[in-house]
Amino acid sequence: MTTAPPTTNLAARQSLAHGPLGTALLDIECAHLGLADWRTVHRKLAVTGPLIDGDDASLFLGAPAMAYVLHMASAASSRYAGALRTLDSVVSAHTRRRLAAAHARIDQGQYTSFAEYDLFRGLTGIGALLLRRQPDGPELRRVLEYLVRLTEPVVSPDGRSRPGWWVGHSPASNQAATASGHANAGLAHGITGPLALLALAMRQGITVDGHEQAMTRILRWLDSIRQSDQHGTHWPRWVSTTGPANTHAAAPSWCYGTPGIVRAQQLAAIALGDDDRKRTTERALLYCLADSRQLDQLSSRGLCHGVGGLIRTLQRVAEDAETPLPFQKWLQEAHPRFLSVPPPKDQDFLEGAAGAVLAFRSAEPGAASATDWDACLLLT
Repeated sequence: MTTAPPTTNLAARQSLAHGPLGTALLDIECAHLGLADWRTVHRKLAVTGPLIDGDDASLFLGAPAMAYVLHMASAASSRYAGALRTLDSVVSAHTRRRLAAAHARIDQGQYTSFAEYDLFRGLTGIGALLLRRQPDGPELRRVLEYLVRLTEPVVSPDGRSRPGWWVGHSPASNQAATASGHANAGLAHGITGPLALLALAMRQGITVDGHEQAMTRILRWLDSIRQSDQHGTHWPRWVSTTGPANTHAAAPSWCYGTPGIVRAQQLAAIALGDDDRKRTTERALLYCLADSRQLDQLSSRGLCHGVGGLIRTLQRVAEDAETPLPFQKWLQEAHPRFLSVPPPKDQDFLEGAAGAVLAFRSAEPGAASATDWDACLLLT
């Protein structure tokens, strides 16, 4: 297996979010169900080129992304076994390099960045892959230890205490929003990504020193920014030095909104045995589903910002909910809302047709997923 630095064309071919690696997840799901030919999968994966394995590589790009896709294709069989063994070694070495840089940054007292820790580009995403591929390996434990350290407070240049996940830049979606940095709450780029990973690892019996304390720090911060009104409970997408983002403008999306934040807290509550928090967060999602003001902001079918992401998140919440029936009932009635928004123009996984179809198919009565394709979204 060869590796290469990223170029525009190479990165496009090796993107789990927007390239053929992502659309292959739909082909893999269909092949496992006997609805497609495995040759379609092979052809799609064969054109990816030398795999990217530099600082830009992540769960959603390059060698780690390929490892994730092949893991879903293998499904505990011998399919792609040789390639996966090689990729496991590549990912382990990549993880060690990324961790060394992250700890050096913390030692220097600098703010973190999305690229260091988040699900898409950072160590949380790498940890999600390791939890699937190498749950007993030392690299996963080291990622969890890093996330514990990430939750420890940092001191800003003006001497104020900030959450350890405070970044010195603005949110990717609004470059002018927070000139002096912010603490992000979303599942895609914020601290609920690490929370979900810590919780999923704990549910599998994998813990490190400070594991529970780190989860508690995150949960207390989420409690401190939580807002309630006549429409229910919700959380701002981020908090900056000027205060929280406007929660009334937030769509109920997987990536930033209430559904993703609720799922992360539900997972944490289950891992910690906190029944009160579990009920409270599940109730917050039910309030969200009853608020047309929020739901009407979903204008696409995609996973990241659209109805597809809401559907898949609800399915996972329902599986663990104390009272799953209200969520299941909403899912049964979700088809008109899904079909009322325009179909995606692109075929990609994260915002296009592949992810939308995966979510929509799994919500059909009696349907079952052949793979945990949404593990890369930290939903399971």
